[in-house]
Amino acid sequence: RSIYTGSALDDPAGVDAELERIVALAKRAKQAGTKIVVTNPRPLPNRQGKSDEQLRTQAAALNKLGHALAELGVTLAYHNHDVELQYAAREFHHMMVGTDPGALSLCLDAHWVYRGAGHSQVALFDVLKLYGSRVAELHLRQSTGNVWSETFGDGDIDYRALVRKLLEANVRPLLVLEQGPERETPQTLETAEVHRRSARYVREVFADFAR
Repeated sequence: RSIYTGSALDDPAGVDAELERIVALAKRAKQAGTKIVVTNPRPLPNRQGKSDEQLRTQAAALNKLGHALAELGVTLAYHNHDVELQYAAREFHHMMVGTDPGALSLCLDAHWVYRGAGHSQVALFDVLKLYGSRVAELHLRQSTGNVWSETFGDGDIDYRALVRKLLEANVRPLLVLEQGPERETPQTLETAEVHRRSARYVREVFADFAR
């Protein structure tokens, strides 16, 4: 249903070649049934913030790419990690407000927004309020005590409230379950069991998406 690719869109010298690469990738992926291309533009080394010129260049490139993919019947969705939430989230917000909603959707990685905002559910739900109508894909990960949980279930983020907010906006994004252990994550289950339990929880919490 969707594919993920990194991208380098902040340097004008390389933008055209990068857009050609991603469009070619999208054409091939569409043949396999892909409907969404998710991209996370590369961060600068050492978590350095991008300049205003780089942000404008990147947003313009995403806008151009999104329109090109839309002509193919494919949706472009912007993805972020925590680094884009630095400096008043200037990179994250400019990728949204500096682009055409008809060209660029949002792949909302709920936990990276939560973590990037200093473990703030308020900030996560504010992002939903601002850009909820543009959410085409939702990445699902949970934490307990701000450490990624072994399985997707109840924890720091109230996903039931998140579901309610999406449904209030009449938005039903593609759900992508992402289990990623970090150093402090308990590891007591076999991988297959982790995914079985996590998928069971998703079916319970997101059941209203099917109605």
